[in-house]
Amino acid sequence: MGDTVRMHQLATMPVDMLGFIFYPKSPRYVVGKIDTVEIAKLPQHIERVGVFVNANEDEIHEMAESFFLTAIQLHGSELPELCRQLKAEGYAILKAFNIAKENDYEAYAPYCDYFLFDTPSAQHGGTGQKFDWAMLENYKGSTPFLLSGGIGPDDAEALKHFNHPQFTGIDINSKFEVEPGIKDMSLIGKFMDEIKHKEH
Repeated sequence: MGDTVRMHQLATMPVDMLGFIFYPKSPRYVVGKIDTVEIAKLPQHIERVGVFVNANEDEIHEMAESFFLTAIQLHGSELPELCRQLKAEGYAILKAFNIAKENDYEAYAPYCDYFLFDTPSAQHGGTGQKFDWAMLENYKGSTPFLLSGGIGPDDAEALKHFNHPQFTGIDINSKFEVEPGIKDMSLIGKFMDEIKHKEH
């Protein structure tokens, strides 16, 4: 997510979610890098998403309370039961899937608000690499999804022509950064202007 000033600048843009990484191995790990009080000041319409990788339930609860999270993104091999428990507690749930694997989407669907389809990676995301979006033709589920994995400023035109009945949004990250965790606001603004003129 990066520094507080950029966080609040992003919140003035037409975004629905802001993500905060709680995976210690990530260069975007936010613990100790951002004032939690500033997160609480974000507009109420923006989901404050905590991204976790195979964290235990106690750790997720601790971070969710400390950082005023409203949504939880599970980016590891978490089981549907954890999604069920967290959703029952009132969090919006996003579950990330490696698009190259066989995934039991139906087991997760009752407990997830969104799926997130990402590029295969041993590092649990953050590759900066795209996958072939045509692979999503095989996804027949009813849970809406976010498209992730290496989306950059040059992908606006392709996104305008990407169609799937459950495609509901995109997740942008490394291709819009000055350095890990520090977003390039001008790049994001230009990109959002381009994609909002999506052809129907």
